[in-house]
Parts: sequence; C-alpha cells; structure tokens
Amino acid sequence: MRIAILSCFYPYRGGISQFNACLYRELEKEHTVKAFNFRRQYPEFLFPGRTQYVTADDEADRIESDRLLDTANPFSYAGTLSQIRKWKPDLLIMRYWMSWFAPSLGWIARHLKKDCKVISILDNVVPHEPRFFDAPFTKYFLKGSDGYVTLCDAVAEDLLRLCPDARYKVIPHPLYSHFGERKDRRDAEDRLGLEHGKKNILFFGLIRDYKGLDILIDAFSGLDDSYRLIIAGEPYGSFDKYVPLIEKAGRERIHTFLHYIKDSEVADYFSAADVAVLPYRSATQSGISSVSYHFEVPMIVTDVGGLRETIGDRGTGIVASEISADAVRREILDYFGNPGIRENCIRNIRKTKEELSWARFCNGLIDFSKTV
Repeated sequence: MRIAILSCFYPYRGGISQFNACLYRELEKEHTVKAFNFRRQYPEFLFPGRTQYVTADDEADRIESDRLLDTANPFSYAGTLSQIRKWKPDLLIMRYWMSWFAPSLGWIARHLKKDCKVISILDNVVPHEPRFFDAPFTKYFLKGSDGYVTLCDAVAEDLLRLCPDARYKVIPHPLYSHFGERKDRRDAEDRLGLEHGKKNILFFGLIRDYKGLDILIDAFSGLDDSYRLIIAGEPYGSFDKYVPLIEKAGRERIHTFLHYIKDSEVADYFSAADVAVLPYRSATQSGISSVSYHFEVPMIVTDVGGLRETIGDRGTGIVASEISADAVRREILDYFGNPGIRENCIRNIRKTKEELSWARFCNGLIDFSKTV
C-alpha cells in the first residue's frame, strides 16, 4: 500500500513529531510511505514555547519529508494537495490535535477524498484550553475524513458529540521506546545532581496550565523531607506563578529542569523516579504515560479524560479521587506507604507493554482503513 502522512516531522520537535516518526518507521516495514510536512506549522507569535524546531544538541529521527504546507497561508493548500495527488497514495493519514489546523488539513482532506482514503488520528477533539471557534472549525475538519482513529475512549466520545455518524476505531497510544533502556538509579541521580536516598516524585513534560503543576507543588508542600519533587520540562508561557509556590514548599526539596528534555536525557529522569504524577485539570490520553510504561514507572493521575481508562483501569497507577492537592497528596502517601501498590503497578505495566507495540497500532490502523 502507498501511504502518505501529512503532519509534522523533523525539523519540528515534540511529542507529535516523535509519534509521527515512530508511525512512519513502523509502516515503512511493510508499505511504501511518504511524509508530507509543514513548511510553517504555527506563526511564531502563536507558539508558546521557546522554539518549534530541533536545536543543534537535540536528537530526532530525521525523517525525509516534503515541506509544503503553510497553515497560515491558504495559497499553499492547493500546492500541497497537488503534490500529494501526484504521488498517488492509497491512504492519507493526518494528525489532528488543535483547531488551528482545521482549515488547512480539512480543505486538503475534502479535496483528496475522491483520490484516496483519508484517516485522521485524533489526539484531541476538544482542546485542553478551548476557544469559541474550536467546535465549528473542528466540525469542518471532521467532515473531510473517511474515518478516525482515537487513542482513548474519551476522545471517541468527544468525536461522536460533534460527528454522531463518525466511523472510528480506538487504538491505545503505543509505547515510546526510542528513549533507550532504564539506567541505574544512583547513576541517573548523579547525572542530575541529586543526592541519594530520597523518594523521588517526577513531573515530566511541557508545563502548561491544564497540567496542574501548581496542584502537585501544593500537594508536595505537605510532605516531609524524605520526599523530593523533580520538575522536568519546558514551560509554555511564564513559569513565574510557580515560583512562590516552590518557595513555600521548600526550594531545596524541589529540583527544576526547565528546558526541552532531549531524547538522550529522558532515561535519567525516569530512572531516578519512584513515581510519575500527572495532576491534570483536563486530559485525553497522555504521551507521558507511554514513556512511564517504557521505563516501568507507576503513575498517580487525576480522574480526567482518558487517564482512568488508560492507567487506573489497567492497574498501572493510582487515580486520585478529585482534582485537588489534598487528594494527590493522599495518593502519594498511600503509594509510598504500601510497597505492594508499587509492585502491583509494575507487574501490570509489564503486561500492558506487550499490548502497546507500534506493530499492533499500525496493523489496527491499516485494518480499520480497509473497512471505510
């Protein structure tokens, strides 16, 4: 099968680009695959981080791609469509995670459907930080695809609210296994400049309001000095509001690594961690859980979106009873106070890892595409 993927690839960085690279590498084992990339993904003034692009010291899979689509320039839409048509794919796969992409991707999908099937992988249907135009833009986009793959039931439910007759398949997020193997804990702590002998709580990934870092810092402030909080990730927006919370909780007990974490560095953070905490105010699925699974680190999460489904129901972590510092703190204390919880979570993670391969994901996607 000839498969085109229209989304972000190298030189863009981040979880979406990493996912696309893994998807490409798995599909190319059995199919002819071509990557069609953004010439411009976002205007710089809309991007909340430091840079959209890999830097000189980043590691990234350099997937060869045609950089054609400028999401802010409608004149690029027809050229992108023309080049995809010229390649004559049997299937076009697109990724959708925010309504900014609806006009460009939706237009291309609508005009390509007569030439090949179009399947969209939906990370989000309802954004974590919604705006008034999200629903109409997303409805426009959704009408362009033949079928949809969601990564959890929560996103499928959002899809059906906007598009009740949608043909879709839920295929769980595969493991991110490209970060290398778990390392010796003490060596990892040494590389991170951490003293030994603490209970290490990890908050990992891009720092955005909906991810609830303030909830975790507040929860941590009620723990004793045997605990340590590790915050690792690039802030999207200002980090200033977290500074007084950190001072109140005890700066000497909280270690911050406020930059984009390179692929080669990820293993150190998860190898040093006893538990990863995802105190989100809203969520669908989380790519961080896929990294935690790979390194066999149990999780404590809030009961939002698909987190109960993908973590609590699998027994790979603990789900807090509510989105509050007190509830998160109770689960942290319970986790460290009962060694059996950690052992059971790790046992279930090992079972889950067998189910979350890229081969299984891609086979499911291809099989679904043949039914639409």
